[in-house]
Amino acid sequence: MSEPDAEGTERASGAVRADVIDLDQSSSAARYEPRRPTLKQGDGDGDGDTRSGRFWAWRRIPAALVAAILLGAAVLLLYDVSAVRAEHPAMYWRRWLADQLATVPLDNSWALVGSGLAGVLGLWLIVLALTPGLRQVLPMRRGPSRVRAGLDREAAALMLRDRALEVSGVQSVRVRARRSKVRVRAVSHFRELDDVRADLDSALGTGIGDLGLVRPPALSVHVRRPKKG
Repeated sequence: MSEPDAEGTERASGAVRADVIDLDQSSSAARYEPRRPTLKQGDGDGDGDTRSGRFWAWRRIPAALVAAILLGAAVLLLYDVSAVRAEHPAMYWRRWLADQLATVPLDNSWALVGSGLAGVLGLWLIVLALTPGLRQVLPMRRGPSRVRAGLDREAAALMLRDRALEVSGVQSVRVRARRSKVRVRAVSHFRELDDVRADLDSALGTGIGDLGLVRPPALSVHVRRPKKG
């Protein structure tokens, strides 16, 4: 019998040690830069889709509150003015307010606090009027029917989670879908983590493109080993 090749034995043991090191790797993509999936050729509808903005919220609750307050104040003031015209005394709140405006200086702390609160409330109403809202809805590309549709972020995250669980080696996965980025945190119990991450990157990049969003979010994938019990 021939003696075993020492060099071959060393190479084999080196390969085994390398495999052990790879399997002991605790995480992958620690410094992984997110990438933005590219749309398939022919998807979308030209520049009109890229300029499509978010859906506008109805703002029913703020609008109802403001309308109710203004209506109540207008009715109360009109009633008091009519009572004064009919030679009845003005209501107490009007006399008290007139006295306060005549006697309280402008640098009074309560006057400053009240004006500050009124300014903040007015600024908040202006922001609500000028911003679209509905951050949970991601605008989708318009098809030939020109129907405008949107996809809820939780539904998008659920669809991408199903895609990720189909990748070999993935034990569990958590997906958080934002307007500009999709963060994926996966746990792999076998296979090399870098290979699992590469497969997740490919599968989820394709999945994001298949969602049909106007602005596909960037993709960030992180894979780690299960915590030892």
